[in-house]
Order: sequence, then structure tokens, then C-alpha cells
Amino acid sequence: MAVPAPRANPATSAAASEPWPTPVHRWYAVTLFGFTIFTLFAAIPIVGLVFSQVKADFQLNDKQVSLLLVTIPMWVLAVASLPISRLADSFSRKLIIGGGLILLGGFGIAAALATTLTAFLVARLLGGVGGAGNGSATFSMLGDLFPPEKLPKAFAVMNIGFCAALGLPYIIGGQVFGALASMQSLTLPLLGEVRPWQSMLLMIAVPDMILGLLILFTLREPRRRARVLPADVSNSGAVRRSVPVRDIVGYLWGNRRAFWPMYVGLGLNTLALGTSSWMTAFYERTHGWTPKQFGLYQGLVYLLLAPASLLFGGWLAERWAKQGHADAALRVVLLAAAAHIPFAVSFGLVSDPYLALALVSLSTCIALIGAGPQNAAFQNIVPNEMRAQITASFLFVFTVMQAAGPLLVGWLTDDVFGNEKSLRYSLALTHAVLAPIAVVVFWVGLKPYGEAVTRIRALVK
Repeated sequence: MAVPAPRANPATSAAASEPWPTPVHRWYAVTLFGFTIFTLFAAIPIVGLVFSQVKADFQLNDKQVSLLLVTIPMWVLAVASLPISRLADSFSRKLIIGGGLILLGGFGIAAALATTLTAFLVARLLGGVGGAGNGSATFSMLGDLFPPEKLPKAFAVMNIGFCAALGLPYIIGGQVFGALASMQSLTLPLLGEVRPWQSMLLMIAVPDMILGLLILFTLREPRRRARVLPADVSNSGAVRRSVPVRDIVGYLWGNRRAFWPMYVGLGLNTLALGTSSWMTAFYERTHGWTPKQFGLYQGLVYLLLAPASLLFGGWLAERWAKQGHADAALRVVLLAAAAHIPFAVSFGLVSDPYLALALVSLSTCIALIGAGPQNAAFQNIVPNEMRAQITASFLFVFTVMQAAGPLLVGWLTDDVFGNEKSLRYSLALTHAVLAPIAVVVFWVGLKPYGEAVTRIRALVK
């Protein structure tokens, strides 16, 4: 049973009477956030490009390189995001985002200059703390920049940065890494001799610091809207700085029929899609392609086709919402989750590399149709007072499962199949088992989610 509908507090009415931020400013904010997503997620394919070299340099196996380069740093980021998100529900969100990016960039440079595995890992962990509050604060700000019916489109446009992060590192990074790898090492002014994988990481560290400064000094903090919970006001009438954790847990539990399918479905889907870190190694081992060759083809696909998928998903969710479907956002997520499965399972099993590339590209583009609506789906049923913290829990699941994906594939390859040439079967098995379960879970949650959307819309009108 859902939590009884609370009365809207006076702050809600005051905020609702104010006009929304101007289109120019809110789309400028989306642009900055899109570039931020690019810098954050570009690290994933870049790390994928250097997997084999780091593995060889430090004499690691597949499980170890997954743990040290992806899984452990991302798990630390996920854990740190939970306490930081409480600040985003009460204090300046642009300060959390901008200051965090500056820290992330500084420690990113430190990681790029590391000469030992320990130093590299420590710098990555500390940098993760800097980026930990980015997602929850960004999602919370977008909820106050755009009306609810326009959120899916805003998230879809912002996530073009995610597509660029998948494409450009493969195209540019693949070409640069190919050139650097042929030289074995590079001597840079003031920095001395660095390995190719260290040079690659420098490419994405400096932009973090630049974006942090732009967000701090050019973005305005929007007025918070949809503050509807009684917990927002104390017995004395004073506005509380932060909603108690017990109230957030109570809200999630009271609306558990809507929330648990979203969390579980997201977790299963992300665990399967987290296998993307192994794509460069897959083409090296299975089809004999170099990182440079694979990066060019895969990068072009992501840049040319993936943005259209994101925009289509946002358009479709908005269209269904205008037609009266309260569950429009999650309905698009369900459609995308189901439609991409045949391509996700089959790409690793075919013998032709170009057919494999076509199949994996279709899988990725179809899955991305649900990316914007899935982000918006959480915002649509969460009151403002707890938006950043519940978003942090959503991103916690996303980050933990995304980090676990490479580890799962490494374990299957090392311990189940026992042969690194069997990487293709590990990828296929992961998608074949997890993705269909995610579809069933999303379907179970469709009706409760629509009911939750209807309830919270009634509170803020």
C-alpha cells in the first residue's frame, strides 16, 4: 500500500507560482551537464582500450584487471554518492557538481601520472569521491529546470553526452592509442616519460576541471519545486535542511510496488550492459582487430546512430504522456529492454566481425531508447525534498552493477570457460540470462509505477 498522500506545504505553492527558468538558461544547463557526462563516461571506453596493456604491464589476469581498473573505483564512487546526495537535497547543487568536477580532474591527472598500480588505484579512488555527487545533484537540478512532461526530452538530450563518451574515445582514442602503442612510451615536457595508457588518461582529466569552473561561475541555482512532504517543516514551523533518512526509507517502502521493479530491472540491465568494457578485448581475441580498427568503426556508430535513439526515446515518452499514459516513461524502458535482447545475445556468437559489429550496434542503440525515460521515471515519482538522495540510490545501483559487469565476464572467462578465447561466450551468456529477467521485472512494475505518477502529480497541482 502506498504512503498516504501528504499535504502540499506553502513552499510548494510559492515555487509553483513562479515561472520556469528561461529556455535559454535551462538548455545551457543541459549542455553543460551533457559535456560533464561525456567526461565522466569517456573514462570507461578509454580504460577498455588500455585493458590489455595494463594487464600485461602489471601481469594481471582478467578478474584482477577488472577489479583494479573498473570495479573497485566505481564501487567506491557509488558508496560515496550516498552521503553526498544528502547535501544535494539541502545545499547548493551547482557547488556540489562544480567543486566535485575540479577534484575529479585533479585526481584524474594524478592517476594519469601514476607509475605504480597502487598510486594509480589510490588516485582513481579519491577522484571517484569528487565525482560522487554529480549524478544526484544534476538530476535534482533538472527536475527544477524543466516541467515534468519535458523531462524525458531534457534527459535524452543530456545523454547525447553519454553517446559521445562511447563514440569519440573509440575513434580518437583508438587512433591515438594505436600511435602511442607503437612508440611504447612518450616523453612529455615537465612530466617525463609516460606509458601510452597514462597519456590516454590525461586526455580526459583537464576537461573535468574546466567544466567545474563553468558550472560554478555561469550556472544559476534554480528554485526548488514540488516540496510536498510534512517532513519538510519542523514542529516550530522552520524549514528543515534535510529530510531524515527514515522518512526517505519510509517513502520508498510505502511505494515499494512502484520502486522495487525499477531498481531490480535497472540493476539486471546494467549488469548485462556493463560488459562493454570488454568490447575492445573481444574484437582483439575473437576477430583479430586492433583497438585502432575497432575504435574507428564502433565510435562512428555511437556518434551517428546512438543520439537518434536517445532523442527518439525522449520523444516517444513525451508523446505517450500527452496521450494520457501515466506510465509512459517506464513503458518506453520496457520496450527498449525487450527489443535489444536478440542482438545483445547473438553478436558474440557470429563468425563475421562486421556482422558482429552491426548486431552489437543495434543492441546498444535500441537499449539507449530507454535511457532518457528511465532517468526521468525516477524524478516523476519522487518529491523534491528527497529527490537527490533517492536519485543517489538509483545511481548507486547503476554504478555498482555497471562495475560488476566486467568482473562477471572476467570470472566466467577465467573460471567457468577457462580460456580467454571464450570471452565471446561469456558476453553472450551474460545477456541471455540477465536481460530477459529484467524485462519481466519492468513489466511487473508498469501498473504500480503509473499509479505512483498519478498520485504525486495530484500533490503538486
